[in-house]
Amino acid sequence: MSEHLGWSYRLAPIGDRALVVKLESGDASGLWQTAAALADAFRAERLTWIVDVVPAYDSVTIVYEMALIRHGQHAAAVTPYDAATAETNSLLQRARSAVGANQPRIVEIPVCYGGPYGPDLAACAARAGLEETVFVKRHASAQYRVAMIGFMPGFPYLTGLPQELSQPRLASPRSAVPAGSVGIAGGHTGIYPLATPGGWQLIGRTPLRLFDPGRAEPFLLRAGDVLTFVPILAEEYVDMKPGAAEE
Repeated sequence: MSEHLGWSYRLAPIGDRALVVKLESGDASGLWQTAAALADAFRAERLTWIVDVVPAYDSVTIVYEMALIRHGQHAAAVTPYDAATAETNSLLQRARSAVGANQPRIVEIPVCYGGPYGPDLAACAARAGLEETVFVKRHASAQYRVAMIGFMPGFPYLTGLPQELSQPRLASPRSAVPAGSVGIAGGHTGIYPLATPGGWQLIGRTPLRLFDPGRAEPFLLRAGDVLTFVPILAEEYVDMKPGAAEE
């Protein structure tokens, strides 16, 4: 285990072409912010041997290209993992100034709450002991952070849900949840980027496309982004999303 930059970490292999930077410190609640900042710093280096960088709650996974890293300055390393470990330690040293200094992106997500777009809103509001309008107002007035992207391409796990809005998962998951659905499960709220089975309570839907493999940056959101939900009317939802009238 190594320690510098104000946190401790250890490196471990994942298969034959990836390693994980596992963050270890006493303040577990803030580790995801450090992981997100490190991921941004790693991507900013634009190194050819790095294929992908994946932040999670308390770790960052680096997927690397074995051929490129073996022909770099660490060609004498016994294994590609040895070379990747040496390069990653150098990256962590260079990230010292970047972590803590980066400014998060502010992203607004329009959401049409309730009705056919949020079939569980009424039940969620009843469990919380709130009127539907009050439930929506509290959900939309909170400020969230994208803690990590996971579960499926582009799915944001958001922290910051007001405690009184927490909801249980559905007893029986739906076989198909429409893309763009905004849901709540436990103390998290999130957005389904793709049509998929799911057990989160659905309270609304956004017309935005969270995952598009044709874009230069396929994921709309990144770990560390600050996110707010903006309520919109059903007519606005239809105007903003081509083909929405046929959903």
